[in-house]
Amino acid sequence: MDGKTRVLVVDDQYVARSFFEIHVQMNKKYELAASLSNAEQAVVWCAEHPVDLVIMDIMMKHGLDGLTCARTIKSNNPGIRIILTTSMAETSWIDKAREAGIESFWFKEYSDIPLSEVMDRTMNGESVYPGTVPNPDFGEVTKTDLSERELDVLRELTRNLTNDEIAENLHISPHTVKRHIENMLNKTGYKNRIDLAVNAKTLGLVVHEDDRTRNGG
Repeated sequence: MDGKTRVLVVDDQYVARSFFEIHVQMNKKYELAASLSNAEQAVVWCAEHPVDLVIMDIMMKHGLDGLTCARTIKSNNPGIRIILTTSMAETSWIDKAREAGIESFWFKEYSDIPLSEVMDRTMNGESVYPGTVPNPDFGEVTKTDLSERELDVLRELTRNLTNDEIAENLHISPHTVKRHIENMLNKTGYKNRIDLAVNAKTLGLVVHEDDRTRNGG
């Protein structure tokens, strides 16, 4: 491969996958090793073929999610560098990626750094993570107008859980859950808890762990 950096692209969305492919192919320093639509296939590919850099989306329609598979790739092949990507505004994944030893993290919709720059800096030994978090509109406010605990409740709400179920999962009282939901309704202007949940899910504002890992069991 003439000393080029061998890149594996992994995304279940055709348009996004094509976008990544173009970024690899337009730079003479890089070579497209393969382009896959399944994160579990990426684990196998990295075990059987030489790869220097993996660019992989987190959310997958089928099989294990990208974050889970990135952990496995790093465990099996520590020398492979990984850039995790997402179009969601979920920020809890940033810490999880750091903890897993993932080199870089790139928000497709919200990053102010071009992907090509992230690729170059990652291959130069840097760890490139967002300097600011996504702050999309959510009703009459933006995401950062909600507290971390309100976002925790909102994640549970997207699973269509009752207040008692949310309280049990978060180890707080049902009364506290109710208060957080009321606060979010007052802030956002949404009419009810269903509106909160549907809009949060549609916007990718938060993503419950069960939704991220739902296909992996």
